[in-house]
Amino acid sequence: MDCLEDHFRKHPNIVARKICDEIILVPIKENIGDLEDSIYSLKGQVSNRIWDLIDGKRTGRETGKKICEEFEVSAQQAQDDLREFLAQLEKIGAIEKVKG
Repeated sequence: MDCLEDHFRKHPNIVARKICDEIILVPIKENIGDLEDSIYSLKGQVSNRIWDLIDGKRTGRETGKKICEEFEVSAQQAQDDLREFLAQLEKIGAIEKVKG
């Protein structure tokens, strides 16, 4: 199944803070020493906007349509980039699929 058909939400164990034009993602960990390699940053308007749109209600495809409306990008490019971005966020545990 294409991940753009899935609904994603932000993982509850991730704290996100916007600092200037960057969103910093920090997982809540029991051992503070584990944090060093686990802090992530989202840079750029598009990645920040995608993060804002991840709400558990929209599908990836709906998010892609919003990105096309708000930024000068083709539907195909938005979908390809969104698939890759969602996969990266899922891999680091920042998002999770909403069970339907």
